[in-house]
Amino acid sequence: MTLLVVGLSHRSAPVSLLERAALQEDTRGKLLRDAVGAVSAVVEGAAVAEAAVLSTCNRIELYAEVDRFHAGVSQLSALLARHSGVPLDELQPYLYVHFEDRAVAHLFTVACGLDSMVVGEGQILGQIKSALAHAQDEHTAGRLLNELFQQALRVGKRAHSETGIDRAGQSLVTFGLQQLAAGRDVPEWLRGKRALVIGAGSMSSLAAATLARTGVAELVIANRTLDRAERLAAALGQEGLKARAVPINAISVAAELALADLVVSCTGAAGLVLTADAVADASAHAPWARKGEDLAVLDLAMPRDVDAGVHRLPGVRLVDIESLAAASADAPMAADVDTVRQLVADEAAALAAARRAAHITPTVVALRAMASDVVSAELARLHGRLPDLDEKERGEITRTVRRVVDKLLHAPTVRVKELAGEPGGDQYAAALRQLFDLEPRTVAAVRNPEQERS
Repeated sequence: MTLLVVGLSHRSAPVSLLERAALQEDTRGKLLRDAVGAVSAVVEGAAVAEAAVLSTCNRIELYAEVDRFHAGVSQLSALLARHSGVPLDELQPYLYVHFEDRAVAHLFTVACGLDSMVVGEGQILGQIKSALAHAQDEHTAGRLLNELFQQALRVGKRAHSETGIDRAGQSLVTFGLQQLAAGRDVPEWLRGKRALVIGAGSMSSLAAATLARTGVAELVIANRTLDRAERLAAALGQEGLKARAVPINAISVAAELALADLVVSCTGAAGLVLTADAVADASAHAPWARKGEDLAVLDLAMPRDVDAGVHRLPGVRLVDIESLAAASADAPMAADVDTVRQLVADEAAALAAARRAAHITPTVVALRAMASDVVSAELARLHGRLPDLDEKERGEITRTVRRVVDKLLHAPTVRVKELAGEPGGDQYAAALRQLFDLEPRTVAAVRNPEQERS
């Protein structure tokens, strides 16, 4: 079986394509179920033992354990195209593929924030954790992906706790606010402002908490599920902030938009939440117009919540994922980035060595079991030919023969485990099976005893 990742991100595809390919939460579940369930039934398809999908505002990646590389790439690419709604011929030029050790290194790089739009942002750790939890809920994450994602989370936490990678960049929320502030001190720029946050999911909640912490005077949370917005507003209001909740509908959003100085939107909506006409209509009596200031709009959604036409409206400053990508390309890199890259390389190499060593363990166990069976058979034959031996003599012969076999096997089995941790180490397992004529079914029974018994 092969570890494989097929995906696209802000580094490989234009934002417009990422918007079209964005996966809704229910679509991710269908993708996982199709990957593990229906794929094995496809003629010439690849059997997929495990699958997990990492879907964020700037990446969509499908991780899987497949039995064949080329068929696996074709199958996973087709699944991404089908569930994203983007035709495969449009999607394929922007897809990247990593397998085995490179797939491990890629996920570790993502977990550390090195592959993020804003280098060093820590929100990706929560998104990886959610991706694993979703795969577990769908029963598509087995031993391989559970171990891989748990290791990625550990490596990401190490990067943030042991290095200064956080200084290389900020979260998308903070970075977006810095772009809107245009060089001014963000807390000073936010002081006294009214903010409207549209959405109450993880990114919107992070934005609301950031705004509350950095000094807005009033915060309004608009969400389709009012209860969720009320809970978030109540939690933020405990800190002394004036916070309230409203439902998302044309009337309430328009009314709040006309009162706001700053709007942050990040929903899972398939269409636009704020059109250019809606923003233009609200600007007639808006406070930013009265103060001679621009309305600040931060769109963190993928696909976008705010009409790109808002960029052309006078008195409005819009920062969205596309403009964030352009701005972050020129952001200064911290020296700690090199340290984190080395950390990723070391951790990926250690996991790869451990996986290679684990791969040979079933072969070693099967070899020792075969040796034990041979010893038992020969001792039984010996006892049959020498029936006059007493129990003490039989016991001494048994211990001696087993000791000899153990000593003969000890050095080669220890050494082969050490060699298995090196690149190409899987060849030693094949050599052992060939030299000792071990049946593949015997080794498979050691690796998957439950499967063999069923």
